[in-house]
Amino acid sequence: VNLVESGGGFVQPGGSLRLSCAVSGFIFDDYSIGWFRQVPGKEREGVACISRSDGRTYYADSVKGRFTISSSGPRNKNTVYLQMNNVKPEDAAVYYCAAEIGTIEQWAVFRHQEYDYWGQGTQVTVSS
Repeated sequence: VNLVESGGGFVQPGGSLRLSCAVSGFIFDDYSIGWFRQVPGKEREGVACISRSDGRTYYADSVKGRFTISSSGPRNKNTVYLQMNNVKPEDAAVYYCAAEIGTIEQWAVFRHQEYDYWGQGTQVTVSS
């Protein structure tokens, strides 16, 4: 399984940015993809998750209504997007996509320990 993030960069407060995660290597169409973010000195924080099998999406309260996770493409070469709107300074972080085979229980979708596969991360900087 291989995950490659892209789309990070500079964005002004109130602006928009779309992150992409190119997913490859899954044999079955039953996996979950999560977007996490991390700033130095803090624990990795889950912000959004999508279940490939049933399309369910989950959002952290801090991004609900502003971020949208979506998925497109076949199971073995899929792209997962994180559309970030009305970006706030506190959204600045390194963003990672992560994958796990199967469906993750709703209570655990933002636990980074649930995910076995990780991308290298992409930096999002919020500055006016």
